[in-house]
Amino acid sequence: MTEQNTRKGIWLMIATTLVFAGQDALSRHLVENNGIFQVVMVRFWVHAAFVTLLAARRPGGLAAAARTRQPGVHILRGLLLAGEICLMVLAFSLLGLVETHAVFTCYPLLVAALSGPILGEKVGWRRWTAIGVGFVGVLVILQPGSGAMSIEALVPFGAALGFALYGLLTRYAARRDDPTTSFFWTGIVCALAMTGPGLWTWAPMTPGDSLAMAALSALAILGHWLLIRAYDVAEASAVQPFAYFQLVWVTVLGVTLFGEDLRWNVALGAVIVVAAGLFTLWREQVRRRAGR
Repeated sequence: MTEQNTRKGIWLMIATTLVFAGQDALSRHLVENNGIFQVVMVRFWVHAAFVTLLAARRPGGLAAAARTRQPGVHILRGLLLAGEICLMVLAFSLLGLVETHAVFTCYPLLVAALSGPILGEKVGWRRWTAIGVGFVGVLVILQPGSGAMSIEALVPFGAALGFALYGLLTRYAARRDDPTTSFFWTGIVCALAMTGPGLWTWAPMTPGDSLAMAALSALAILGHWLLIRAYDVAEASAVQPFAYFQLVWVTVLGVTLFGEDLRWNVALGAVIVVAAGLFTLWREQVRRRAGR
């Protein structure tokens, strides 16, 4: 991997986070007047169309992309991701973009903590320390016992847990299937899972919301394409730390577009969580180099 490719991958990851932040802002806007299931369903319909198009263009077509010996793992992955997205969109309506993402940034710590029991990976004392520090940051954000914490604050934490489990099962699936198969199954399962609830709660959208939904769908395609490109041109360990830029973008959008407040405990807790997450990513990179 060349230095130029790594630099390009970093910029692609930063662009990805900006696109996903815009996608989250549109989701927050849409759920103010529309059902959560309806918004998520349309989003995953577009996702399914995108992965189907990608699979059809590869050697072997759709049959090759769908071929797997572990369909149960892929179905569970898809259900976890669909549930995680629903919880995130719900959290946007309850807490706003800033606080939702401040809590959600703990998901790499959950991945590190659960990688032992799920994947059989060894988690050393350094990473356990970072995990503990990170969850201190989450407590700073949530302020339990202060009277400021509400049950709604646990919604983005549930989303983070779901996304962490999805990520771990994706690693597990990668032992026997290539990324194309995993990506294809994710899009199809999520679309099927959300079609029932989405159609059950379907209601006509205003012209303005229809345009916002079209923009959300377009950003979903662009974001996934940018993410794929970022991992194509650079190692995941090199670009993954820059995924935290999404917290910066959603904070700017939340404050400027929706008038959200950036409370001191949210800012401080987010800094602690991000620092702990960056440390765990660095330790994972060190372990991989030692393994080589």
